[in-house]
Amino acid sequence: METRKQYTKEFKLDAISLVVDQGLTIAEAARSLGIRANMLRRWIKENQTDNNGQAFRGNGKLTPEQEEI
Repeated sequence: METRKQYTKEFKLDAISLVVDQGLTIAEAARSLGIRANMLRRWIKENQTDNNGQAFRGNGKLTPEQEEI
């Protein structure tokens, strides 16, 4: 079985930038990066709904609220 690829926060933000800032379509950006378009679409949605910089925290990283508890 193949292990899941993990992408850094910087990679995800750069991928989002290709669509949002540079005007590429999701399909074009995904193809150029070698990722699936639906994954890039999900990253864009997560980034847009994030209000406090907590998108793409990574595994095991707690939100400020979780740390307080």
